[in-house]
Amino acid sequence: MPAIDVGDITLHFEESGSGAPVLLIPGTAARGRTWWLHQVPALVDAGYRAITLDNRGVGRSGPARPGLTVADLVADTVAVIQRVAGGPCRLIGTSLGAYVVQEVLLARPDLADRAVLMASRARPDAVSLALAAAERAMADAGIVLPPGYDAVNRALQNLSPRTLEEPETAQDWLDILEMSPTDWADEGQRPQLEVTVDTDRREAYRTIRVPTLVLSFADDLIAPAVRGRELAAAIPGARYTRIADAGHYGYLEQPDAVNEAVLEFFADA
Repeated sequence: MPAIDVGDITLHFEESGSGAPVLLIPGTAARGRTWWLHQVPALVDAGYRAITLDNRGVGRSGPARPGLTVADLVADTVAVIQRVAGGPCRLIGTSLGAYVVQEVLLARPDLADRAVLMASRARPDAVSLALAAAERAMADAGIVLPPGYDAVNRALQNLSPRTLEEPETAQDWLDILEMSPTDWADEGQRPQLEVTVDTDRREAYRTIRVPTLVLSFADDLIAPAVRGRELAAAIPGARYTRIADAGHYGYLEQPDAVNEAVLEFFADA
């Protein structure tokens, strides 16, 4: 797996295809490989060069340090754009990855041709703040949930009820989630819990001029569709699409609808 050094850490990435580069940034504690099941093949088939990144603290990238900020992750993303993509490119992010992309659009708009923001928001609310605080408290207390319970909890939080209605599909998801349990005891990952949307960024985002598509998932409990619509309303000229029958993991639950929306947006340049 190729890598670049950024400061005192190594960032690992993977790429496939040729043509215009597209950099995909995953969510909290997720590896870049999560994009390879559905989005990377679709992008490559459409003639793009897809680049996926393991954020610091995840996968093969160097550990995140205490005090991690979104500015650190923005700097990492900028380094990958400049040194791997070779210059301005299209950006896709989901959840934490979308937050990072949003801030790149402010800090270095010259490096973004177009941006897709999935499962994101422009401001916190009571539930999102409480969830973030609860996850930090649980990690700091050293609590490790049994893998089976962790899997059920994550399924209920991140998947659409429609997905869970199908017994075989639900069981497949539970098996996958149980085999990849949350590991906040990992000191390299724990700092990612500090990077959350904890202030209202709507006024700042009104200065974004990069063409942007906001994708919300109708059954998302973590970043509800109403917050995605707010985000789109804050960014001048942004498009907004709501994907049905999808939760926070919507890009994995409804990949055809997501890929169609992304590729249509990219093609309309």
